[in-house]
Amino acid sequence: MQNQQRTDAEAQFFEGNRRMAAGDFVAAENCFRQAIQLAPDLAEAYGNLGFVMDHQGDVVQAEVCYRQSLALDPACSQLYLNLGALLAGQKRFEQALVAYEAAIFNDPQSPAAWSNLGALYAGMKREDEAESCLRKAIQLDGSYAKAHFNLSYLLLRQGRFEEGWRCLEARDWYAALANYLACPRWQSESLVGKSLLIGYEAGHGDMIQFCRYAKVLKAQGARHVTLLCHPALKTLLMTLETVDEVLAYDENIPKSGWDFWTPLMSLPYFCQTRAETIPAEIPYLQANAGLMAKWRDTLSDASLRVGLVWKGNPKFENDADRSLASLDLLAPLGAVKQVSFISLQKGEGEDEVLRPPTGLSLLALGSRMTDFADAAAIVAQLDLVICVDTAMAHLTAALGKPCWLLLPDYMTDWRWGSEGAGSLWYPGVMRIFRQPQSGDWKVVVQDVVTALQEFVAARPSSTP
Repeated sequence: MQNQQRTDAEAQFFEGNRRMAAGDFVAAENCFRQAIQLAPDLAEAYGNLGFVMDHQGDVVQAEVCYRQSLALDPACSQLYLNLGALLAGQKRFEQALVAYEAAIFNDPQSPAAWSNLGALYAGMKREDEAESCLRKAIQLDGSYAKAHFNLSYLLLRQGRFEEGWRCLEARDWYAALANYLACPRWQSESLVGKSLLIGYEAGHGDMIQFCRYAKVLKAQGARHVTLLCHPALKTLLMTLETVDEVLAYDENIPKSGWDFWTPLMSLPYFCQTRAETIPAEIPYLQANAGLMAKWRDTLSDASLRVGLVWKGNPKFENDADRSLASLDLLAPLGAVKQVSFISLQKGEGEDEVLRPPTGLSLLALGSRMTDFADAAAIVAQLDLVICVDTAMAHLTAALGKPCWLLLPDYMTDWRWGSEGAGSLWYPGVMRIFRQPQSGDWKVVVQDVVTALQEFVAARPSSTP
């Protein structure tokens, strides 16, 4: 009977694996639970159930399952990796450290374990240890892409661009586009008299930041440059003077017709960008004059106009840290006189404008913006934009308008560096306000209030 139960438990386990591979996590959970009921000592079933619960967002149950599996099989390196990732996601760094070290103890030749430990150290700002671990992972397996990518984040944040860009080439975000296009990929061949397609990748902000490289390619002799972008960016990016054609990825895109194509974020690497050679001529985008006229009456208030954005896309991996919990955190800004606040918030958090905190009055325009061209037409008529790390920061600065960027302390994006109040990518227009410690937005907002009061005081008085 016991042998039959074991056989039935293993059958449920394998069926659960099949369902999990097919993406049916509800059915997989049921299978793993039945397997555990039949064979309570089946460590693999606990481990995979933990993975399913983790995927479904039940981190409490996932941790219970991982630990139960490890109690039954304490030598399983992969389970320690899963547990470590779960703990790191909850910022339980010291416990995650123990889990990753256990993974390495059980499998010291695992590049994944060394890479995960390196990424954890990077998030803890123990950068020397992070780099050592990541290089160990690469030494063990030079083709392990995650270690190269994690190292690129660390190096680029430190301004070590030469190796950082090279490591960033390990990413595969553009794989679908690479498989679709039939023309060869550009890898720094001469562009004199050639045509080239810049392929989209990553988010709207990345496109806005790196579209500037069209001018660099033209300077290298490119005859014709086509930019492929997100649909919401097409009208805006048509204002790039050095781009001959802009296509949105929802259009009928030819598979060939260019001499070369390149992923957007490979351009800094193949253009050999260093800190001192960043193409930082600001502005490089323009607002459409017709759209500016459309929004002019809406923005008729004569006082200082300040745009606000407090949340990013919730699907972004670090959104919980980069976004403000709510508009309420910006309530102290309402105490600054002679300022009209305009909400540019679109999507997540947009509805908060309907019930703003006491004392903070906002003109809500986010829901009325059709695309980034509309956003540009509004921003171009503002005096300042205060925002978290979203595409709106890139848009504002690329237009040459003052942008005050609010940054989290944990996992600050590499492009803003690890310290300082300025940006190499947007010199003269971007001012950075950094959290003194993880989660402390109150100090940041108070610093912004003080700076805004000074900004108002420095503004020339208007004449009747």
